[in-house]
Amino acid sequence: MEEVEEQAKEQAEKVGKFLFNRETWVELGLLAIKIAVIVVIAMIVVAIGKMIIRRMFTLKIKTPLRPSERREKTLLKLLENTLAYVVYFSAILAILSEFMDISGLLASAGVLGLAVGFGAQSLVKDIISGFFIIFEDQFSVGDYVEIGTTMGTVEEIGLRTTKISAYGGEIHILPNGNITQVINYSINNSLAIIDVRIGYEVDINRAETLLEEFLTTLPIGYGGLIDRPTLIGVQDLAVSEIVFRVTAETEPVMQWAFARKFRKDLKVFLDKHGIEIPYPTIMTYQRKEGISEDEQ
Repeated sequence: MEEVEEQAKEQAEKVGKFLFNRETWVELGLLAIKIAVIVVIAMIVVAIGKMIIRRMFTLKIKTPLRPSERREKTLLKLLENTLAYVVYFSAILAILSEFMDISGLLASAGVLGLAVGFGAQSLVKDIISGFFIIFEDQFSVGDYVEIGTTMGTVEEIGLRTTKISAYGGEIHILPNGNITQVINYSINNSLAIIDVRIGYEVDINRAETLLEEFLTTLPIGYGGLIDRPTLIGVQDLAVSEIVFRVTAETEPVMQWAFARKFRKDLKVFLDKHGIEIPYPTIMTYQRKEGISEDEQ
């Protein structure tokens, strides 16, 4: 028991000397200051570096994006991310060097990297796929794309992942190595295909004339319209309606906005000329009790 008490006293004395030693707190304070300085310097370098990169590109956002602008915007995001990765990794090494000798750690990095490489094949695949996405200009930041079941606007193309913002605001993060098929809606102009339904009771020649008249009133720029819409003709003779098809060339990804505006204004135009859009009707026959079927 006495030995245990003596050991406890010795440990208490060591702890007391450590806590109440002025040199200890000075060293801890200097260490904290060094770490804070390293973090602040890293943040300043990243901020200044991003500012220089943005000034180098001097992007001017337009709609639709030209291929050169699309690529510039993509490279801007990629360079900003790469700069942040490099600077913050260097800052972490500088902080570790304050606690230990990292020369041995760096020397063993080659062996460690070889071991990790066998388990990081997917990471290498993602990085290589991201490189070819940018090199081949498959899609860029600002493009509206469909990748698998994901559809939305490309927010960022990183070294390993691609971020896509969907219509509802949710962000999809896709590994570049998993991107095998892409539908890009932003490279070429879009084509709006609109079916207009007219009832059989309406004279077909009059309906066609009114549709042509309405199309001539649409100015260039209407809902992203590039050229005058074309009335293709009668697309289908349905059960209760005649279907006319209209096509219109619009700016990239503007075909849906154009179609919504077109349908609304066309409905108002047809109402003014007494033409109703067909709707389903139900006819009922009521049988009176006490009367035979022949009498009915």
